[in-house]
Amino acid sequence: MAQDQAYIFLVFSLTGIVIGFLFDFFRILRRTIKTPNIITNIQDMLFWILSGILILYNIWYFNSGEIRIYIFFAIILGILVYMSVLSSAIIQIFSKVLQIIIKIVELPIKKIITIIRTLITKISTIFIKNLKKVKIKKGNFEKNGE
Repeated sequence: MAQDQAYIFLVFSLTGIVIGFLFDFFRILRRTIKTPNIITNIQDMLFWILSGILILYNIWYFNSGEIRIYIFFAIILGILVYMSVLSSAIIQIFSKVLQIIIKIVELPIKKIITIIRTLITKISTIFIKNLKKVKIKKGNFEKNGE
């Protein structure tokens, strides 16, 4: 019995560490990619939903659905351990990785946008040139005054 409780305490401590990591994941996204408030609110809701699902699933799977107070102590302990030991290193590493990924993705997107703008400019120039050549006279189209 005590061995089972120690195992469950360890599992939920690890659950707390995962929740801390999930929190940092959303924090890194927020710092790296500037988003409007609505996106921030959606990210917050997503964090809480994922955390809740993780906790409820672990309670069901590892503890047969029994809720014990020491489970919540273990989760809090896991979060505190993560925040005090791992959080700053994880934030630094993943912030740099995300910035590299953004730079890699950003270059082709900028090139594509430049190509699209060039095409639109050329097409609109051709359209405007041809539009000037066409005159409308009493409901009929005339080209070059013909």
